[in-house]
Amino acid sequence: MTSVQLIIGLVLLLGGGEALVKGSVAVARRLGVSPLLIGLTLVGFGTSTPELVASLRAAQIGAPGIAIGNVVGSNIANILLILGLAAVIFPLATTKEAFRRDGAVLIGVSMLMLTVVLFGVIGRGAGLAFLGLLAAYTIYTYRTERRTHDAATRVHEAEAEDAMPRRELPLWAGLLLSVGGIAAVVFGADLLVGAAIEIARAAGLSEAVIGLTLVAFGTSLPELVTCAMAAVRRHPDVAFGNILGSNIFNILGIAGLTAAVSPLPVPPEIAAFDVWIMIAAAFLLVVFAVTGWRVERWEGGAFLAAYAGYLLVQLAPVVRAWLGLA
Repeated sequence: MTSVQLIIGLVLLLGGGEALVKGSVAVARRLGVSPLLIGLTLVGFGTSTPELVASLRAAQIGAPGIAIGNVVGSNIANILLILGLAAVIFPLATTKEAFRRDGAVLIGVSMLMLTVVLFGVIGRGAGLAFLGLLAAYTIYTYRTERRTHDAATRVHEAEAEDAMPRRELPLWAGLLLSVGGIAAVVFGADLLVGAAIEIARAAGLSEAVIGLTLVAFGTSLPELVTCAMAAVRRHPDVAFGNILGSNIFNILGIAGLTAAVSPLPVPPEIAAFDVWIMIAAAFLLVVFAVTGWRVERWEGGAFLAAYAGYLLVQLAPVVRAWLGLA
């Protein structure tokens, strides 16, 4: 029963996330919203809706390990798994102007997350500060790109174009798709979090480990689809933009809003190990991106190998049990 609940939750998260993004983009276009603003907000942050709902739900039922693990684990998976897979499909050239700003912001907010995590709790004050920083970053980015219309602007416009439904939808259809997507994400997140807790208990794993692995992977499925399709369509800047925007939003938006609603005690294992892996992945992304301003296939393979190693460390107790070594 738990496995069926898990599968249904994952399907609803993937389908609901896709429907929400496409429906909201269609509505925004009908209302005359610029492609720049659509790419910057609805697409860049919209694919992180499953992470947001799952973390809020986990905090609501008293599972802070899943809530924080979901944020940290999603950021790790976005870089090592999703961007790595996209680079293996097609080497990813990035835009200097866009990456110099957003890459620096990613490093900055990752270090901010590290600092807060090391205090042992993400309180309401920190959560509200995160949300304020997210609003400031979004407003600054929009105003700057609207004025200059540089390469970064074109990245966000391309994100909006890639997220548009194949056929132009009437306003009512876009609204219906958006509402249906929200409902699917909320229900799917509830199923996923519930199944994850049961699996953690049955496997003898902590809620933090399940949040860092299973929940993080499940809620990152929309980013996986978006980046894989961008790589197939030869839109590497869209893949980069989606991952950078998602990771920034995961920290400032998801951790911020969740902590503002309910302060989050940090599991010791996340402070001791996982948040450092998140920092290392962010710096490795910067190193790979600025050396030649592209991520080659072998670098994507290195990302994937690193993620496999990370999962092996996290799931070592289960692996030992399967091998009869426990």
